[in-house]
Amino acid sequence: MSKSIVTLLPFIVLIGAMFLMTRSAKKKQQAAQQMRNEMQAGTGVRTIGGMYATVKEVHEDTVLLEVAPGVHAIYAKNAIGAVLADEEYNRILDGADPIHADEPVVPDDASSLTGDSAGAATETGDKADKIDLGKTEAPADAADKADTDADETAKADTDAAQDDKKAGGEAK
Repeated sequence: MSKSIVTLLPFIVLIGAMFLMTRSAKKKQQAAQQMRNEMQAGTGVRTIGGMYATVKEVHEDTVLLEVAPGVHAIYAKNAIGAVLADEEYNRILDGADPIHADEPVVPDDASSLTGDSAGAATETGDKADKIDLGKTEAPADAADKADTDADETAKADTDAAQDDKKAGGEAK
């Protein structure tokens, strides 16, 4: 008798775990559905795609959203990821993220990282206008060699294509 209980124990634990997981998923789905049903015109929402919009009309399965002033789009209710509080929605739209005074501010340029406050402004003339990528002009001999290499490569490709064509013709 005890041997049969021991063999059934893993199955019982597995069934219990599956029950608990589906139960929590159902609770999340019900909460999301309730959130969508309580949506009203004028509230701010975020779609599952990450777009922020204002609700204009709520229908049975769809929602009319104003994505920009005068621009309206119809979305399925299931596409609404979150209904936002008015202050949070306004903060996101205005881009008014509060800057915390105790956090360091990252500079917009690299001048503060190198310690050179003057930067490239100290260079004058043509060098200030040009960007040096570390390349130098190739001598004329190197350019001729590059052209010769390109010609040889093109000829080898042509010869290989002709050989393939001949081999394909003989195989038939």
